[in-house]
Amino acid sequence: MADAPEVEVPKLSKKELNKLARKAKKDEKVTEKGGNQQQSASMEQEDYSKEFYGSYGLVNSSEKKELNFLRVKEINVSNATKDIWVRGRVHTIRSKGKNCFIVLRQGVYTVQIAMFMNDKISKQMLKFVSSISKESIIDVYATINKVETPIESCTQKDVELLAQQVFVVSASAPKLPLQIEDASRRAPTDEEKSKEQENQLAVVNLDTRLDNRVLDLRTATSHAIFRIQAGVCNQFRNILDAKGFIEIMAPKIISAPSEGGANVFEVSYFKGSAYLAQSPQLYKQMAIAGDFEKVYTIGPVFRAEDSNTHRHMTEFVGLDLEMAFNFHYHEVMETIAEVLTQMFKGLQEKYQDEIAAVGNQYPAEPFQFCEKPLILKYPDAIALLRENGIEIGDEDDLSTPVEKFLGKLVKEKYSTDFYVLDKFPLAVRPFYTMPDAKDKKYSNSYDMFMRGEEILSGAQRIHDADMLVERATHHQVDLAKIQSYIDAFKYGCPPHAGGGIGLERVTMLFLGLHNIRLASLFPRDPKRITP
Repeated sequence: MADAPEVEVPKLSKKELNKLARKAKKDEKVTEKGGNQQQSASMEQEDYSKEFYGSYGLVNSSEKKELNFLRVKEINVSNATKDIWVRGRVHTIRSKGKNCFIVLRQGVYTVQIAMFMNDKISKQMLKFVSSISKESIIDVYATINKVETPIESCTQKDVELLAQQVFVVSASAPKLPLQIEDASRRAPTDEEKSKEQENQLAVVNLDTRLDNRVLDLRTATSHAIFRIQAGVCNQFRNILDAKGFIEIMAPKIISAPSEGGANVFEVSYFKGSAYLAQSPQLYKQMAIAGDFEKVYTIGPVFRAEDSNTHRHMTEFVGLDLEMAFNFHYHEVMETIAEVLTQMFKGLQEKYQDEIAAVGNQYPAEPFQFCEKPLILKYPDAIALLRENGIEIGDEDDLSTPVEKFLGKLVKEKYSTDFYVLDKFPLAVRPFYTMPDAKDKKYSNSYDMFMRGEEILSGAQRIHDADMLVERATHHQVDLAKIQSYIDAFKYGCPPHAGGGIGLERVTMLFLGLHNIRLASLFPRDPKRITP
């Protein structure tokens, strides 16, 4: 067999050899890189933080957990280096690269949470936390860390939380009908609007607030308003309890209009009809006739007035009181005025932070009052108005603009936002009001005012059955429907007087708010019965 011919291998040039060497080196790098990528992918798939983040799912009391939570307001430098659990809402969240920062809100208090990707916090955990929607409720396990530079955007300025675990308790829908930051922002003045038209930050109007009241109530301002309102009730109760008053509960479904007027809600009542109480007036009096001597009640009051003003509502909370006296109704009037001044003093002492918080969004002059309340006679008030150009009759009632103007005159002359107006014309008062003993044109009645607006209406009540029938007939009240009330005075009743205060008006005017609806949790007016 013949040998195969030898094949001559061509010689490569130096240039070609270098080219092959470069290609081999490149192929080696590609192979190495591929191996590294596979190793990196393998590491990414291994989520070493998977036990430290996630969602609880629906919390339906299926298990008990013993986690000791710390309140946000208690997170401070005295607790630095401690590991704690805290629950709150995601107020703001921002992430960039391997970092994530959350402002956690709990009521009016906020604290910053910081997260950094490391050997304990995986990329997957950081990505999960960064995707949590604002207003979601989360639990965080973290270390309290003292910071060198104060965190001005939070109430807890000297510390931050270094997160170790994050769990979603209740997730919020990603799209919010209003932003909490916008709802917390002070509306610009007319001057500010004209100067910075293009750079105006968003603010939330009143209707949008009320349509989305649950979100609006989360602002620091709303929390402060309703803490102060709770303080009004608390002060009212405590002061009257100390003076020997008894708290009573009066019915809200009644057989005849309380005030004898047309501004009443009629409701079906089995085969007949009934009314929602415009006032607990009749029942406070009946309690006095039952020898309770001093009573008060806190509860809803209903007025079917088609008034769409800044200070009227169809349902509000009444703070009502009634008191037997010895010889003169001023014994009661002066007691009520003293209760209110004590209340104002207590609010200013105990709620300084809340008053300041409301003032940040709704600036107002601090509420002023005299230690001994100012008492003006109605004829003197009419004379003061006439001196300042207001045309008004001796027996005319005060309109809202006239009330406001009178309040301005009183503030200028007496340096007080609170005063009592005594001796109203009888013609403008309810049927159960006692006429003045010396001048039948007037009555033993009074109103009390804050910042020029009425917050209390009161009077000596008629405690004689025959006189009550006469006055009720004059006001065209159906006697058959108030017979049980009239009968209460047939068996002897002490002389007495009292008054009714609107809780929301007191709150609004004490803080200098522009609308009563801001001081009502879920306001009711002629155009709003939801939410």
